[in-house]
Amino acid sequence: MILTGEIKIIYDEQQVTDTFKKREFVIQTDETYPQQIKIETTKEKTELLNGLNVGDSVAVSINIRGREWNDKYFVNIQAWRIEKTGSAKQETKPEPVQTNDSDEIPF
Repeated sequence: MILTGEIKIIYDEQQVTDTFKKREFVIQTDETYPQQIKIETTKEKTELLNGLNVGDSVAVSINIRGREWNDKYFVNIQAWRIEKTGSAKQETKPEPVQTNDSDEIPF
């Protein structure tokens, strides 16, 4: 499955154990009713977020993982590929409006 959207947050990497690390991020989907979805990367896949910035448009290939623990159920969304589809939005300044100081009508 592929989710597309804009990166809203990139969290710091977390070293969970000596051999396991994870890094999470949030994208806002680009659909009719946008959703903000937290996605995680684990182990060597944490490097997929290197070079990406908040505001970048991305296509994220994901797997949905579920598990049970003590009669409670958990769902994780894990990214295994992230493709940048656009750069962070840059603030643009409007062009100055030119005024005609003469008394002539412009038409």
